[in-house]
Amino acid sequence: MTQRAVQSDVVQSESAGVNTGPLLEVENLVKHFPIRGGVLNKVVRTVHAVNGVSFTIERGETLGVVGESGCGKSTLGKCVIRLQPCTSGDVRYEGQSLTELSHVEMMPYRRKMQIIFQDPYSSLNPRLTVNALLREAIRFHRIVPPQEVNDYIVKIIETVGLRPDVRRKFPHEFSGGQRQRLGIARALAVKPEFIVADEPVSALDVSIQAQVLNLMMDLKEQFGLTLLFVSHDLKVIEHFCDRVLVMYLGIIMEELRCDDLLSDALHPYTQALLGANPINDPAQRKPLTVLQGDVPSPFNPPRGCPFAGRCPKVMDQCHEEMPPLEIKGDGHRVACWAVE
Repeated sequence: MTQRAVQSDVVQSESAGVNTGPLLEVENLVKHFPIRGGVLNKVVRTVHAVNGVSFTIERGETLGVVGESGCGKSTLGKCVIRLQPCTSGDVRYEGQSLTELSHVEMMPYRRKMQIIFQDPYSSLNPRLTVNALLREAIRFHRIVPPQEVNDYIVKIIETVGLRPDVRRKFPHEFSGGQRQRLGIARALAVKPEFIVADEPVSALDVSIQAQVLNLMMDLKEQFGLTLLFVSHDLKVIEHFCDRVLVMYLGIIMEELRCDDLLSDALHPYTQALLGANPINDPAQRKPLTVLQGDVPSPFNPPRGCPFAGRCPKVMDQCHEEMPPLEIKGDGHRVACWAVE
């Protein structure tokens, strides 16, 4: 048993000897947003946000999702925890399909699955104090007996590195980094097993980003958490995650271990992202890969591979048929006709 499992009371009590498979399984997930207009409010266009995504997450693992803005990363995370209904496909948590569960049936899973939002300035209710923000979720899910709620709130606030006296303050009285710590505290307050971190540091200064990332790494080990970590920064993904999914226009282009990211990335899009990334050693500088053209419109995705119009290795087949996401090694999948 890993140190994570030993430290996590939640994981020990709810999963010991019960589930040996993946904690989360996503199969062919599709999410389309209809755009309505005209006098009769008919569907005039459709945004293809996520198009047939499949992956699994093991208990205690951190899976990163990276890609350009608008590629469907955040939508994927919200669909996984049913904040948004998926158009088709299936999401299974500990073997239980979540896509067809009613609002009441989803309640036990609402506690197990939480989210840390990207913007700490808009994700907290400005009319509630910190005490009220945390108390609401704790009492609703009956995390601790009523007489222990105040002590539990103090414990959670101290866990994320804030002083207990902040309980009486409102969100506007905090800095961006402190608000994101409150967002983390709100997610932790219900003792979740799985957390979607939707670009939790992108709105923060660089120095504060490091503090919040280190805090999340410590909490992950302390509570035995499983994370889906969404980011557009490959450096953060490489440092924080175990595996990474590289997305482009709602499709997974490549999946591989983060330890192999620099040496084994095969897809031209992943290589372009790595080429645009800052490097630690100037002596290892390589020619910058500049992608030509623009990202195709999600209203009208192109036939074949969506990256074909910008790919330096494009072939005729790329414009006609979408390549399958094929296994190229242990835990390594690539969707590219040009990769042997």
